[in-house]
Amino acid sequence: MNPPELSIVIPVYNEEENIPILVSELKGTLASLGKSYEILFIDDGSRDNSLERLVEARRENPAIRIISFAENAGQTAAMDAGFRSARGEIIITLDADLQNSPRDIPLLLAKMPEYDIVCGWRAERNDPWIRKISSKIANTVRNALSHETIHDTGCSLKAYKRACFEKIKLYHGMHRFLPTLFKMEGFRAVEVKVGHHPRKYGLSKYNIRNRLFRSFMDLLAVRWMKKRQIRYQIRKDVSDL
Repeated sequence: MNPPELSIVIPVYNEEENIPILVSELKGTLASLGKSYEILFIDDGSRDNSLERLVEARRENPAIRIISFAENAGQTAAMDAGFRSARGEIIITLDADLQNSPRDIPLLLAKMPEYDIVCGWRAERNDPWIRKISSKIANTVRNALSHETIHDTGCSLKAYKRACFEKIKLYHGMHRFLPTLFKMEGFRAVEVKVGHHPRKYGLSKYNIRNRLFRSFMDLLAVRWMKKRQIRYQIRKDVSDL
């Protein structure tokens, strides 16, 4: 069997009410693209009925694949498992909370011929004011310390060419900095504006403590990596002279 053209990687943690809606939106959007695809749901040790909803969805759509963790391991671990299992030439990441819509996937794909990474940018946020402020502060600090220009590092809606993952190794929290890490390897990245919707069901998995303080330590690691990156140009190979 030939590998699919697209792999959609979606971490899931306690999103039982959102899953049927998400699956329906994905089916409609992906069918309209005319490309072969697979949808990888990574159940990150959910304590509700998320896994049951995923199994029900797979019975109706064989393009759905499910990876289920024995216990909660975090978003980076879920993404890593999805990346390692994905078979598509383009890998798209998306949250299961419906705040980003699958309908915006074509906006990312339109830029893929020119770029290696396409990042969603939630230019108009539909979040409580405290989350808007904390995200703005976090993005400003991250860009200042990592010498980046990405407006919205926290948007999970992104598309990557498969080649980006050939040499990368992820650590906890590093999913926030994937575009920066890939750019360090010479890959080209761009942002596109995407929609953002208020959460209807379930609870946010982030708060100010884990959004700002934990990610700050990860940011220092990325800053160190950028400053210590090996750079050189080979003038010529004289081994045969």
